[in-house]
Order: sequence, then C-alpha cells, then structure tokens
Amino acid sequence: MLSIGQLIWISCRPLLRLVICVGCGFAITKADIFPAVAARGTGQILLNITLPSLMFSKIVPAFTSQNISALGPLVLVAMIYEGMGIAQAWLVSQFFWVPHRFRWGILVAGGWGNYGDIPTAVVMSITGAAPFNGTADQTLSVAYIAGFILVYMITFFPMGGSRMIGFDYVGPDVEPEDVQEATRRRRKLILFGWPKILTGLVRRQRRTDSILDEKESADEESVVVESPSAQRPALASKHVSFDTTVSQPPMEGWHSRITSPAHTATALDTTTIAMNSRPTSPKPQPPDPPLTLWAVRRRALKSHFRTFLRNLLIPGSISIILSFVIALVPPLKALFVPGVPGTHIHPAPDGQPPLAVIIDAASFIGAASVPMGLICLGSALARLPIPRGGAWRTLPSGAILGLAVCKMLISPVLGVLICHGLTSVGVISKEDKVLQFVCIFFSCLPTATTQVFVTQVYSGTGSAEHLSAFLIPQYILMFPAMTVLTAYTIRTLF
Repeated sequence: MLSIGQLIWISCRPLLRLVICVGCGFAITKADIFPAVAARGTGQILLNITLPSLMFSKIVPAFTSQNISALGPLVLVAMIYEGMGIAQAWLVSQFFWVPHRFRWGILVAGGWGNYGDIPTAVVMSITGAAPFNGTADQTLSVAYIAGFILVYMITFFPMGGSRMIGFDYVGPDVEPEDVQEATRRRRKLILFGWPKILTGLVRRQRRTDSILDEKESADEESVVVESPSAQRPALASKHVSFDTTVSQPPMEGWHSRITSPAHTATALDTTTIAMNSRPTSPKPQPPDPPLTLWAVRRRALKSHFRTFLRNLLIPGSISIILSFVIALVPPLKALFVPGVPGTHIHPAPDGQPPLAVIIDAASFIGAASVPMGLICLGSALARLPIPRGGAWRTLPSGAILGLAVCKMLISPVLGVLICHGLTSVGVISKEDKVLQFVCIFFSCLPTATTQVFVTQVYSGTGSAEHLSAFLIPQYILMFPAMTVLTAYTIRTLF
C-alpha cells in the first residue's frame, strides 16, 4: 500500500514534466521564435510521421490474440465518453447562453477531448514506473491509448464530427442580445414552466373525461323506441343551385358553373394559338428528366462514402489498423518481433527478425511524438486571444464555467463509476490494471486543441475567438483534476 505522499508524487511527476514541455512551446511562441508557419509544419510532421510511428512501434509488440479482447472495452468506453460529453455540452447550452457562431462548436468541445499528446505523456510516465511493471506496462498502455485515438480519428474526421463546426458559420449572424433573451426564456420554461404544462395536461385530461362521461349519459337517454304513428314524414331533399337560371334539378353529367367544364382561354393560350398558325421552327430538345428521390439519395450516399474513405485513409488511422492486423497474424508479427510462439522465421545476420529494423526506426521516430505534441500544445495556447479588462463581461461566463466543470470535474466522477461498473460485470478485466487505469484516465481530458485549427478553417477569417475562452479554464482545472484522479485510481488498483 502506497502512502499519501507517494501517491501525490507519482500523480504530480508526469504533470510537472508536461508543464515544462508545454511551457517551452509557450515561451518560444511568445518570443516569436516559433512562428505560426513553423507550428503548422510541426503539426503536420506530428500527425503524419511521428504519431503513426509511435502507434506502430507500440501496438505490434503489445497486442496478442490473448489481450486483443481489450479492444472492445476501449472502443465502448471511448464512445460512451464522447456521447456523455456531447450530452453535457447540450445541457450547458440549454441553461446558459452560447454565441450563435459557437452553438455547434460547444457540442464538439464537449464530445472530443485531447486524446493525443496529454494522455500519452502522462500514462507513459505513470505506467513506466512502480507500482506498474515498467516497460511492459508502458508499451501496453500506449497500445491501449491507440484504441481511443482510433475512435477519435474515425468519429471526428470520417464520421463528420469536424463538419459540425462548419454548421456554426451557415446562415446570417444573430446578435448576442437576441441569443441571451431566447436562452433566458428557455431556462425559465425549463425551471418554472413545466409545472404549468403538467397542470394544463391534467386539466385537459379531466375535461376530456368529463365530456366523454356526459356524451355516454346522453347516448343512453336518447335510446327510445317510437311507434309508427309517431313517425314524421320524411323531409324533401333540397338542392341549392349556384346558377340562378337553372329551374330544374341537376341531371346526370351536370357541371356547376363555378368550375368551368372546359379549359378557360387565357392570353397565353391566345398567343400560343397565334404562334401555332405560323410556320413552325425546330423544337428545342426536351430537358433531362428530373432525378428520382432514390437517385438523389444514392448520389448523396456515394459522396458521403467517398468523403468517409478519404478522411479514413490518413496516416494515423492506416498505421493503427495495419498494426492491429500485423499484431494478430503470428507469421507477420514474427517478421517484426522476436519470440512469437508457434512460428519460426529465418533471422537476419544480427539474430533479429528480418523486419525488426522497421520497429527500431518507428520507435526512434515515435519517441519525438510526445515532446513535439506538447510543444505544439503550448504554442497553440500561446496564440489563443485572452480576453482582457471589460471583455470578460461580454463573454458567456455561465457556459464557459459550466463546460469546464462538466469536462474536468463531473466527467471524471462519472468515468470512475462507469469503469467500475464495467469491471464488476466483466466487460473490463479485473486483472488488467493497465486497461482500467487508461479507461479511467481518459475521462479527465480537456477539449482538443485540434478544434482550434478546424474552427480557423471554417470561420473564413482564421480566428477562433469563442473557443479560446472555453479552453483556458479547462486547462487550468486540468492539473488539480488529473492529480486527484490519478492518485485515487492508483490507490484503488493497488
């Protein structure tokens, strides 16, 4: 059993390293040593080279046919966290006003967290030392993180999560005062209007029941048997003619003069008749027949499918999928990793598998992924416009604080309960402490800085003015929240 001091130090140590690395990126950006062009190029290197190399070098050795079953819980937990975050962000937007150009962006900010550099840096540091099993658990933890990254990449890019940000910039702008007034009315209806609605439904039901009772009693009283002498003569049928000149009842085939029985001639018809009397010229070709509804849907489906494949076939996703395939096929895995049971591959001159040099190169390149990612994170935070002075009064402070509390305080509590529940029912293995730690830790992640770049693209002006105010409080709360969550998780696991 670890002491309180040991737990606090183990939990704070990776965060201190993270702060130092992020601070370096922040400092060189403020010193104008790391311009935006350089940061953009570094981000491309990170996404297309270093991160895929890191995933490949960790997944291939870590996953086997025995522990591949952990991929299912990882995908399930990742989907639960995304859905839970979107639901929390939606609730925040219902109670607090959100800028019109951020009405969809807040849902993205709640659903997709920073699944890349932050968890990789912290989890690798914690699982690489006691009470975990060093390098073996460290490699396994990064392989588990790949499951979350794969879900993030598929849901954010191919499945359209990033396109939700573009919805904010469709249509005319709406003044903040109008949005605030609409939110105020909605909040009043949610908090105080539902008793009136419920009372009105109850009264309406009672009124309906009383009317039905009166109708039933009236029907019972009206059932009377009359004698033949009491029967009245039948009334003559009446016919109202709309033509005052018609004195006889209408015969079969009669048409009312309100609706003309023949086509009424118009000026257009007269012109057409006159034109028909002239020599005719060659008629133009008829236009193409309109597409059927099924053809339109099929064309849209093909377009969405092409977009899905184009966004799916990015280096990160390809590397993760290819790594899982190699890790689960023993003859392929034996080409890269030594000691695969049941297979024998002729070794290279140095005694290693023939393609072990690829794993070595991927490990060497992938080692730069975490530092580069943290430096880019610090650079992105340095470029966020910080409101000053009276500008804070015009910001949606309720939504900003509400989303920060949901992401960094409420979500970790729900994540612990969800993971403990999945462990108790056997979805998450009780013996796999690395899997439990990774699943719990991913519940305490701030909004991904990738949303900043996507917002800058969709805005058309290169700005992400609303997003910066939502990110800053989350990254401030991240350090104490992660420390407490890490200490609690290690204490419960060990």
